Amino acid sequence: MFSLAHKALMSCEPEVAHDLTIGFLARTQRTFMANTYAQKLPAKPVTIWGIDFPNPIGLAAGLDKNGQCIDAFHKMGFGFVEIGTVTPIGQPGNPKPRLFRITEKDAIINRMGFNNHGVDFLLERVKEANNEGVLGINIGKNKETPEDKALDDYLICLRKVYRHADYITVNISSPNTPGLRNLQYGEALDNLLLGLKNEQTKLQQEHRKYVPIAVKIAPDMNDEEITSIADSLIKSGMDGVIATNTTLSRDAVSGLPHAEEAGGLSGAVLTQRSLEVTQQLAKTLAGRMPIISVGGINDAASAQARLDAGASLVQVYSAFIYQGPPLVKALVEGIK
Repeated sequence: MFSLAHKALMSCEPEVAHDLTIGFLARTQRTFMANTYAQKLPAKPVTIWGIDFPNPIGLAAGLDKNGQCIDAFHKMGFGFVEIGTVTPIGQPGNPKPRLFRITEKDAIINRMGFNNHGVDFLLERVKEANNEGVLGINIGKNKETPEDKALDDYLICLRKVYRHADYITVNISSPNTPGLRNLQYGEALDNLLLGLKNEQTKLQQEHRKYVPIAVKIAPDMNDEEITSIADSLIKSGMDGVIATNTTLSRDAVSGLPHAEEAGGLSGAVLTQRSLEVTQQLAKTLAGRMPIISVGGINDAASAQARLDAGASLVQVYSAFIYQGPPLVKALVEGIK
């Protein structure tokens, strides 16, 4: 049944297929129809931040931007699910078409632009969910918010999602919001992290709960820049780092259909680069905070390579689009 449904979806335009899938999962996740994708997987527990993850395989942000299918993805066997990226106010994102498959490389290009219904809508979906697994919420800034006011948007989202999340991810690395990646460097980064840390401390006191904050970074940096970001994360007291977001490089898909479309490239073409960033982070951080590795993880061997390189957890996105729930099973069963 999955094979037939997947074949039909892959014949649709990518964003149409995405919307159909999210709609189906949202409608069925708390019904008997969930048995069509639910999986019982072996326990491979990992504990970080004092949180017990049933296994280290997670769903990356971007697939369930509005938190509509939390229960469905947990039933597939994911050890944790990250929803978002969500912004303070809902926004339509960039004009369509904005999502492209490069099937020859099991890759995807997207320039979605943080399309979402806003943080309040997402929180209503979180409250509706049974949410029996670990939940991360990924936050960002609205497109129209100037760079020098970005912290304001992150703080709005941080305050609203804090008590509903097991951990929070700060997305400063999407290539599809103008100026966003500038927040990864120098004084802009330090000011952002300081503001987030101060607010986290206040929220911890208010809610009597410590919710860790991870920062998601881009793959398009050299070793010196990665080391600089790692140093800033340590200095500010951040709790973790997620590496990596999509890439602007087209070297791996040059000449293929859609290769020149604007946006971030993800999928198997990122396997080596995301591994290298994970290795560099592990070297610099030296165990001072957990690393969640994402990008080009499409089989048990690539997942195990990230764990061996120093990641505590891994996430999938593009490979899940191409392989579906069987990928989760293969990863959980295949890692040590």
